[in-house]
Amino acid sequence: MSQNYTGSNPLITTEPYKELPENRYVESVSDSRQLDESENNGGIQPFLNDEIAPTLSVADAIAQMLVNLGVSYAFGVAGGAMASIWGALSNSSIEVLNFRHEAGAAFAATEAYFANNRPTVVFTTAGPGITNALTGLFAARGEGAKVILLSACTSAPQRGRWAIQETSTYTLPSGGIFTSGALFNYAITIESAAQLPQIFRKLALAMAQPGGFVAHLSIPTAVQTSLVEDIALPQLDISPFPMTASKEAIAKSVELLSSGPFAIWVGFGARDAAAEILELAEKTGAAVICSPRGKGIFPEDHPQFVGVTGLGGHASVLTYMEEQPPLRTLVLGTRLGEPTSFWSSALVPKRGFVHVDIDPEVPGVAYPHVETFGVRSDIKTFVKELLQQLPDAADSTMPLPRPEHKAIEPSSDVDYPVRPEVLMAAIQKIVVEGSDAVVMAECGNSFTWSTHLLQFAKANRYRVSTGVGAMGHAVTGVLGAALANNSKAVGIVGDGAMLMNNEISTAVKYKIPAIWIVLNDARYNMCHQGMKILGLKGADATLPPTNFAMIARGMGAEAIVVVRESDIEAALEQAIASTVPFLIDVVIDADRPAPSGGRNKSLAAQGVKSSAAKNAVKQVSFPMV
Repeated sequence: MSQNYTGSNPLITTEPYKELPENRYVESVSDSRQLDESENNGGIQPFLNDEIAPTLSVADAIAQMLVNLGVSYAFGVAGGAMASIWGALSNSSIEVLNFRHEAGAAFAATEAYFANNRPTVVFTTAGPGITNALTGLFAARGEGAKVILLSACTSAPQRGRWAIQETSTYTLPSGGIFTSGALFNYAITIESAAQLPQIFRKLALAMAQPGGFVAHLSIPTAVQTSLVEDIALPQLDISPFPMTASKEAIAKSVELLSSGPFAIWVGFGARDAAAEILELAEKTGAAVICSPRGKGIFPEDHPQFVGVTGLGGHASVLTYMEEQPPLRTLVLGTRLGEPTSFWSSALVPKRGFVHVDIDPEVPGVAYPHVETFGVRSDIKTFVKELLQQLPDAADSTMPLPRPEHKAIEPSSDVDYPVRPEVLMAAIQKIVVEGSDAVVMAECGNSFTWSTHLLQFAKANRYRVSTGVGAMGHAVTGVLGAALANNSKAVGIVGDGAMLMNNEISTAVKYKIPAIWIVLNDARYNMCHQGMKILGLKGADATLPPTNFAMIARGMGAEAIVVVRESDIEAALEQAIASTVPFLIDVVIDADRPAPSGGRNKSLAAQGVKSSAAKNAVKQVSFPMV
């Protein structure tokens, strides 16, 4: 689909029409005339030209408004209460995908945003459609995505009268769902077409701001079909808002970082500044560490890369902090929350942090008692300024610690079941190094194995969710990543997450080239292993054995079961070569302890002990501090 954009903002388009196979253009549900480019007024509201469409429904106007904001995809589950919105979206240039569960749709929308940097839409019907989507939208907010929820609600005359799936203040709390707050940056119920200009203005401004933005537009069923007459949306030509630190903040940062050796702690918020961070590290000789979400932003095969911090991280980071401690650490785009730092004092340098983030509330929150100089700025802009002002460092003769990678012992003649570390080595070879596929890891032991053992040399190839860490995020999010990237995307997931919420059927319907690698151990194994190490008995975290390949084939995907280590690479090559959704069901050794050396040192430093043995924590990846 060809798009022309106004100014430098890819979110504002002047050509929202979709060419259909029969070379027709559809403008809205009410008008399918082919338009000559000269009829487009060059603004962002061609659908409001009286000559084109004297009247529109609110649903049609909202769909075109979303097109003008740069939306390419809408993910959701339809229902009668939002039939008009569903129809309007389907007859716009937006590609509409009907999922099997609203949470899966929201996870996919989140990952589609990160794949193409364009806002996405989630659509739901009333009642359970909204509540089902909330977990995925909670994740979208936590991850920093730009997602707009369109939902239906009960029309005013029927509220309080027990309508089917009634959605009103009689049945749901208005605070937090239908109003702005912790879940939604912006939320409103549209009761009149007259509200549309102001809503469009707010959304357009928000989409141009750096960082995430999650909005909720609730549209009563009757309002969806009401007509838009004599309403002009604002003619907005908005360039992205730069967020640049003041000259004083830059000067202070240079002064602090020039006073002694410093390290660079890279987070997901720095993903658009990979080239600049590499240049900064090589110019200054700084050691580089990263959060789990920051993997690959700085090449993990670079000699200045020390390791990943937090969940699934590397003990080499703590070795570095003990043996070659920096005076300060430059923190770029990470909140330093529990999954990234475990709030360990061992990660705090002597003079604290220079902490850069677009959110002014982030610096100092994770470590409130540590000296921190906070800077509000876009990471790329900030690092470019540092490159101009920081002096080159003298060459260091002392090598930095590197992430530990134990040699894999030769397999036995049986090589059954599959050791997770052998599986990861094969994924590294076939998927990471042998393809350009995006790799996603589900929460749980899938997260720790993948984060600890896989290595990435490029940004935006590895995705994990840390703040929310909802089961099912990667299982369903892999569809959004594959779709928006128009290429393979691989989800490394556990059997528990795969049973909770998968969208294999959706991938088959839309021919999305998603690949699932299921670590099948018949357990919620992070919980099982953690409870055992902590000496807590009696809790059951086992699952009945499941043949996921059989399930996937039953839905129309290709699938294979792998029970021997010698068969892994061939299965991965088959999946990468396939043109349809593909699942690899890997029966793994459930008793192999998940890698968590770095985390265990952090836990030990905080005084966490095994309640059974009263000794230092051993190999444990259980999320408890």
